[in-house]
Amino acid sequence: MERIIRVYRSLSELSHGVAGEMMNVINKAALSGKRVNIALSGGNTPKTLFSFLGNYYCDSIKWKAVDFFWSDERCVPPHSPESNYRLAKETFLNKTGIYSKNIHRIKGENDPEKEAVRYSSEIRKITESAFGIPAFDIIFLGIGEDGHTASLFPGNENVLNSSRICEAVVHPTSGQKRITMTLEVINNAMRIFFLATGLNKAGIVAEVINNPGIASVPASMVNPYNGKVYWFLDYDAASELSQLA
Repeated sequence: MERIIRVYRSLSELSHGVAGEMMNVINKAALSGKRVNIALSGGNTPKTLFSFLGNYYCDSIKWKAVDFFWSDERCVPPHSPESNYRLAKETFLNKTGIYSKNIHRIKGENDPEKEAVRYSSEIRKITESAFGIPAFDIIFLGIGEDGHTASLFPGNENVLNSSRICEAVVHPTSGQKRITMTLEVINNAMRIFFLATGLNKAGIVAEVINNPGIASVPASMVNPYNGKVYWFLDYDAASELSQLA
């Protein structure tokens, strides 16, 4: 695993940095006639990124070469304000001219267990595999103050050790049902893009980066077999990293 840490002065600079990295990957693949599989995430930092993509990168990135998926989703209808799909759709997907057939949402309105199976099948059908596991070109992830990422929560050993592609889960505090990709799939990606901003993330970011592989911290268990992990951080989120001191 190769780890790349990039620190920015502001959320806008961070967003441009991520967008530039996406552009390099997508446009290079498009020139070779290849397709790119990307799994998006939700949250406040991606919301700003998506707005930048929609406002500044609609014409410079070959979006039609991309198939979009989601690393996790709340079990809500697609029009819900809590929907990760809706967030991406309204902020940038609608502006790209991408074909609807290349947008593969998790159907949060469906029965969670059945949808996890259906979405797993769709992922396997569309993406290429490596070692028998779907291999994404880019998977976006956030990180919670408790160390969760996607909807992989501390203490949920059955899900953390799952060999499935997707699992139906329950948020440990709110009880909200969700569907998430598993570590099995996340760790088979070519590139993981972790996005984190704010002082409230500084402690957990430092813990995960300085101590990879902690079983009680799901984000620390993101260690791609053959890929790279990119950390896109603002100064606040990076403030407790020993290697940047």
